Amino acid sequence: MTRDLNTNTLFVEQAPETIEKGDAGKNLDDDGRPKRTGTLVTASAHIITAVIGSGVLSLAWAIAQLGWVAGPIVLIVFSFITYFTSTMLADCYRSPDPITGKRNYTYMDVVRANLGGVKVQLCGIAQYGNLIGVTIGYTITASISMVAVRRSNCFHKHGHEATTCNPSNYPFMIIFACIQIVLSQIPNFHKLSWLSILAAVMSFTYASIGVGLSIARVAGLMDKYEGGGAHASTTLTGVTVGVDVSSSEKVWRTFESIGDIAFAYAYSNVLVEIQDTLKSSPAENKVMKKATFVGISTTTLFYVACGCFGYAAFGNDAPGNFLTGFGFYEPFWLIDFANVCIAIHLIGAYQVFCQPVFGFVEKWCSKSWPESKFITSEHCIDVPLYGIYYLNLFRLVWRTIYVIITAVIAMIFPFFNDILGFLGAASFWPLTVYFPIEMHIARSKIPKFSFTWTWLKILSWACLMVSVVAAAGSIQGLVKQIQKYKPFETKQ
Repeated sequence: MTRDLNTNTLFVEQAPETIEKGDAGKNLDDDGRPKRTGTLVTASAHIITAVIGSGVLSLAWAIAQLGWVAGPIVLIVFSFITYFTSTMLADCYRSPDPITGKRNYTYMDVVRANLGGVKVQLCGIAQYGNLIGVTIGYTITASISMVAVRRSNCFHKHGHEATTCNPSNYPFMIIFACIQIVLSQIPNFHKLSWLSILAAVMSFTYASIGVGLSIARVAGLMDKYEGGGAHASTTLTGVTVGVDVSSSEKVWRTFESIGDIAFAYAYSNVLVEIQDTLKSSPAENKVMKKATFVGISTTTLFYVACGCFGYAAFGNDAPGNFLTGFGFYEPFWLIDFANVCIAIHLIGAYQVFCQPVFGFVEKWCSKSWPESKFITSEHCIDVPLYGIYYLNLFRLVWRTIYVIITAVIAMIFPFFNDILGFLGAASFWPLTVYFPIEMHIARSKIPKFSFTWTWLKILSWACLMVSVVAAAGSIQGLVKQIQKYKPFETKQ
């Protein structure tokens, strides 16, 4: 059985024409599209899945560069900034009125409705460039966690100094890509709630294990595994010039760590798509603000715990990731479990970030070739234990190609996370700060040079400086990686 789709039923955005005329009005939202079912819980899960990545385990390194004073302060400050600007963006989902206005289904739609002009295209470049970069980065990071399970078992069997415990990442990138090819057939963001909830649970689990192991190390409970006695050296200002690093390294690392913390909270590139899954009552902007508070406060709690306890455990020698970087070797079974949780979380997070890309491309193709059966037709398939699934051949082919391309790029550029740091720096300011503030000023008609206008501009320019210095730090790290780069090199 085949049904013809002359509109966007396979996308995040579904057009009113996709609903058969016989459907009752109660099954439609105010825009004529299928009634949305998202709640505070599902939105919070989406946010937590998008925000808390395995990077939470690298925050100990970031705190080590900044020290006990600046580190926690930077964590708290950027949590407030992200929450503040996210609430502004939530009010822009409908225009001109935040409760009864016309819906905007994507970030580009929001910017088009409130600012217009060339800013719409700039928003699209920043958003989709970042989303594509994140999916490539997650392919690398997930493979590292998978490899860490094998390395952990190898170290347990052959000793912590074993030189043969370096399996290649490439087979695990292929495994991750195969899983994503299957999950990418989830039609749109609205069907993703179960995966986001699972991923959020996984993020809580591995972050909690990281915190627990750090506390145990500080309390001396890990001495039986580590030979006893060694206590970490921490300072108020972080790594010490002349002892741990040179003066130039201290500057670059400070820039990089501030950027890492700032970007660790950002999720504005998927905020509008998440909000578009919410039920219309209560008002979407009010629910989204509550979900943002839940997501950001939960994230901040784990960030502070992982960062501070991790720094206390490892001091100025904190590894970039104390689970995959083997800050801990034992108990090996717990390290294995934590890394499996990281991999499962990244499987879900990949989908949260790639679904807007899928939706954008599929919507554009549907509008460009509305008569193409390959693009618009869906085939009804009865899947055991699932029910009816509508297979679209274009969705199958295009999404499979996308996953394969991201996996190949991840294999060719295993240092892509340094590139991702630069992409994060380039997109953090426009997506998380600039556009929300500019749209708030435009919607609220705030007079130029008034007190509110002035401090909003100061906040925007300050965050721009953070993006600039973080980009400089990422470029410096990228140059170092390129100098020793060999394509498809495997570890021996």
